[in-house]
Amino acid sequence: MKKKVKFMCTAFRDGFQSVYGARVFTKDFMPAVQAACDAGITHFEAGGGARFQALYFYSNDDAFQMMDEFRQVAGPEADLQTLARGVNVVGLDSQPRDMIRLHAQLFKKHGISTIRNFDALNDVNNLIDSGKAIHDAGLRHEVTITMMALPPNATGAHDPDFYERVLRQILDADIPFDSLCFKDASGTSTPAVVFETIKRARKLLGPDMNIVFHSHETAGVAIDQYMNALEAGATQLDLSMSPCSGGTCQPDIITMWHALRGTEWDLDIDINKIRKAESVFEECMKDYFLPPEATKVNPEIPFFPLPGGALTANTQMLRDNHLMDKYPAIVEAMGECVAKGGFGTSVTPVSQFYFQQAFNNVMFGPWKKIAEGYGKMVLGYFGKTPVAPDPEVVKVAAEQLKLEPTTEKVVDINDKDPSKGIPAAKKALEEAGVPVTDENLFIAGACKEKGILFLTGKSKPNGVRKNVQPAAPAAAKKACDAYTVTINGKQYAVQFQGANAVVNGVSYPVNVAEGIAAAPAQAASAPVAGPAQDVPVKAPMPGLILRLNVKVGDAVKKNQMVLVMEAMKMENEVFAPCDGIVKEISVKQGQQMNPDDVLLVISGSGSAAPAPAPAPAPAVAAAAPAPAPAPAPAAAPAGGTQVKAPMPGLILRIDCKVGDKVKKNQEILVMEAMKMENEIFAPCDGTIAEISVKQGQQMNPDDVLLIIG
Repeated sequence: MKKKVKFMCTAFRDGFQSVYGARVFTKDFMPAVQAACDAGITHFEAGGGARFQALYFYSNDDAFQMMDEFRQVAGPEADLQTLARGVNVVGLDSQPRDMIRLHAQLFKKHGISTIRNFDALNDVNNLIDSGKAIHDAGLRHEVTITMMALPPNATGAHDPDFYERVLRQILDADIPFDSLCFKDASGTSTPAVVFETIKRARKLLGPDMNIVFHSHETAGVAIDQYMNALEAGATQLDLSMSPCSGGTCQPDIITMWHALRGTEWDLDIDINKIRKAESVFEECMKDYFLPPEATKVNPEIPFFPLPGGALTANTQMLRDNHLMDKYPAIVEAMGECVAKGGFGTSVTPVSQFYFQQAFNNVMFGPWKKIAEGYGKMVLGYFGKTPVAPDPEVVKVAAEQLKLEPTTEKVVDINDKDPSKGIPAAKKALEEAGVPVTDENLFIAGACKEKGILFLTGKSKPNGVRKNVQPAAPAAAKKACDAYTVTINGKQYAVQFQGANAVVNGVSYPVNVAEGIAAAPAQAASAPVAGPAQDVPVKAPMPGLILRLNVKVGDAVKKNQMVLVMEAMKMENEVFAPCDGIVKEISVKQGQQMNPDDVLLVISGSGSAAPAPAPAPAPAVAAAAPAPAPAPAPAAAPAGGTQVKAPMPGLILRIDCKVGDKVKKNQEILVMEAMKMENEIFAPCDGTIAEISVKQGQQMNPDDVLLIIG
């Protein structure tokens, strides 16, 4: 008689997170849940992880209503399971004890029967309070040990000895649990390590404990891992359904069924019913954009263990911000961030910390900017890392974040933090005029401002990639007949009217022909220095020009700060690459730049000084009046200065109102993009004349936010 292998269907939680960045509407997939139930599946992953915050951040759905609907469709006997991140519960930030307890109570209330609970650092202190809360709420607690492979020649953690030590610590801490899961979010553990680890766990726990193995196909070895897990004594596997299977997700149910044919194990399923359920699921998801990186094995993953559950979430954010070209360099930089960060398992939230630090290392230079989450991790504010982080990185993190390293328990730190917990959430609800219910308290505490936006009806769906069609050929662009021309720092308003050009309100006859008919009579009028001596200073990353510290004609020294750019909520100083004279400034405060855009030009010591401004217009009869200086091109009709969105993002907070007086560089609003807050500053002194946006509004680059008079 064959041994039955239990399995949980992960398609509707980890599948969505691993393939679609968790951005899926509830109404779209419930028919597939029904089809899976009709096929005989009784154990589902139904929420938690990124499928809590993402519903409020992207799809404008209520996660509690989603869980209620899931229970209604699946029926009272189904085992519905969610994922919790220890003291982080279902967010990237950690929580105090009152929120940890509320999480378990509310998930029980809304139809959940089992919670899988892990800590990315495998710090057992982070599993004690969270595990007890799950147990006390009357839920089954599946305690979890997180796994991954270390890069070649690295040692000290993530081997069978390490995992056995963590399991013994869980047992010594008397954490109540009903099953044990080994979770490999990056799919990088070698099959041999999986076998030895589960073999030791079975010996410690005896024959009756349910031992679960979870992996992703990203590295291409998941089926081999699963077979070794079964050989060693695992009794349950995590499996998914197409189109959310393979690649960045779990192996498909059908694939595992096929792998077990002719062995002593069996999934005990009607394979034709499963195939029918998968076809229903594929039909439900046909309009969603399927990222190509979600569908394939990546043999390089063991060298930069980016987990399947975070991979598409990050690539979707890069696409949102037009930075997908940086992806190869970012993932290449992850390996060093993992090693120097203390080998915390690459699973949320730690995988996000690794990715954000790798992003900063690529965009700003290695270790020039410490991402807040990564810095707090190496300093101990998320718990103890498996091995000690690199001392130099710890030192830089402490200096930049202005925090001292700590060994205090995370929940003890959070219990003392007045910005966290139920009292802080209650205050936020009351200030927003939102009813104080347990659900609203948890949404506000876990999702902060974006939770309040949802509860006040100000949020809208954003970032859900549906009905993405191939780009149609661009329509012919309407010819532009009006320009603002800047020559040697002076601006001219030019409009073409038939055979005339109106320059600053004065009309001149004009003739434009392709090519150069003759050399200019006075080449000296052009502000051109010796070509070998001009040094352009280029934008090192996409960002906003925050401050200009020099002007045309200033003498600068090598490594002198010349301007400041803002990117990813961080100020980034740009320095002169050489001694010289500032010959040209190509940007303005508040301007959004792309990588390698020229910011300014420095003339070397052999260059000519900036030439005088050329004549503002073609020569005309002596009686013609000279053009007046051009007005600032950003001026609004009423004389105001427009402040525009520097990036695609969500209006998170507005820190001013019409009539307020503001100073140059004063923060006036905050936009959210790339899971980070981005402050927008006033480009000038003035009075707020008009606010064109509302909290919760989704903006595109160059949309007008407000006007300063």
